[in-house]
This record gives sequence, C-alpha cells and structure tokens, in this order.
Amino acid sequence: MNYKTLLAILALTPFVLSAAKTTKSVHDIPLKTIDLKETSLKEYKGKVVLMVNVASECGLTPQYKSLEKVYRQYKDKGLVVVGFPCNDFGKQEPGTLAEIKNFCTSRYDVTFPMMEKVKVKAGSGQHPLYSALTGKNGAFPGNVKWNFGKFLIGKDGVPLRRFEPRETPDSPKVISAIESALKK
Repeated sequence: MNYKTLLAILALTPFVLSAAKTTKSVHDIPLKTIDLKETSLKEYKGKVVLMVNVASECGLTPQYKSLEKVYRQYKDKGLVVVGFPCNDFGKQEPGTLAEIKNFCTSRYDVTFPMMEKVKVKAGSGQHPLYSALTGKNGAFPGNVKWNFGKFLIGKDGVPLRRFEPRETPDSPKVISAIESALKK
C-alpha cells in the first residue's frame, strides 16, 4: 500500500466510523414494561417502532390521541407505537406506573405498549436506549428537547428518523416516514 492510499483511507475513517454508529440495532437494550416485566425492542423485531417519551401533564399530552390513531391505522401493517413515560421535563409525569397506565387507558384509550418511566435526558441515570439514540455516539446526538420526542426504528432495530416534540404523530412527515419504513 502506498502513502497516498494510506492517507486516503485515514481521511475516510472518521466518516466510516460515524456512519457505522448510526446503523447499530437497539433491539437488545433491556427494558421493562409499565407492569415491570423484562423485555426489549427485540420483541418487535420485523416491525417498525415509533417510540415516544410521553407525559400526562404536558401541553402536548393530547398527542396520545394521534399516537393511538396511527397505531391502530398501521399496526396490522407492522407498526408498533411504544410509549416511554418520562418526568424529565417540568416534572410533567409525576404519577406512579399504575396511575400512568390508568390515565392512558381511561383518558386516551391507549392500547399500544407502554414501558416503565425512564430518564431520557443525558447525564446520570439516562436510560441506555436513550443514550444509544441521543448520546455523543448515538444515532441522533443531542438531548431530547421535551416530552413527546419521537424516534422511528426500522424492522432491524436500526434507528431511522428523529422527530421533535411538536411534530405530531399523524403529520405528513411522520406518516411518510412510517410508510416508507414499512415498505423496507
């Protein structure tokens, strides 16, 4: 190998490494359901996952309605919406897991899977799934900005897209991304 070839390889190495970190599956990261049963996103292997950090006392809480609508519309085509209660933003998810579950089912008729309450912000206690998504070497570096941040995960567990909190689950941008991922 000559000097110029070696320099070209070394120059491309950061780009190859940065591309590699975005193609890592998140399927194997341990999770717990809202009923505290051990699980992971591997349970949804072969399905597209729209994961959302949710809160019951937020101005964006009505998004539960559109999350459920999108889930029902696309679940038979291979979509799973997964809610992750989070109290990181304005302490807007203060309830117990039982209270959160009751709120979601009684107020919004939520039937999509819900997980235990997690910390999504960077720092001590951040859930490993959110570290894999938003950490320095994550698929989409940068903190989740507020409740109802969304991540679209491909059938193979690889993160595909990130949507900010105000982007509603039934917006054309999110629906287009879901439909595209379902076709892959």
